Amino acid sequence: MAEGKYFYGLGRRKAATARARLYAGKGNVTINDKPAAAYLSENKAMLAEITDPLALVGKQKEFDVTIKVKGGGLAGQVDAIKLAIAKAITVGHADLRTTLKKAEFLRRDPREKERKKYGLRGARKREQYSKR
Repeated sequence: MAEGKYFYGLGRRKAATARARLYAGKGNVTINDKPAAAYLSENKAMLAEITDPLALVGKQKEFDVTIKVKGGGLAGQVDAIKLAIAKAITVGHADLRTTLKKAEFLRRDPREKERKKYGLRGARKREQYSKR
């Protein structure tokens, strides 16, 4: 891969959107211009989850990953990042697509927050029924 070239992937989950770029490098992960450990406040489980697609294909030490993420909460952002990285890998290495697909890293979780309806307290919660 030439200098300045990268593989791009976009991932979404709930209200979060992540854009990942994979550069040739040593395995550094940067999220919103911060080291991943600092952005995720040293949460080991989330740090491991982000690099799962790279670990599956054995390319953790081959790429530097820069991620721009916005919207949603931390858990939604982590899932969006994971999908973005998996998609970026398939752009660069089409032969790895089946491996990632079998492990379900290329599947977007479609669950979204249901909107509030008028006359109700939330999406489905109603006023308590009073018999008298």
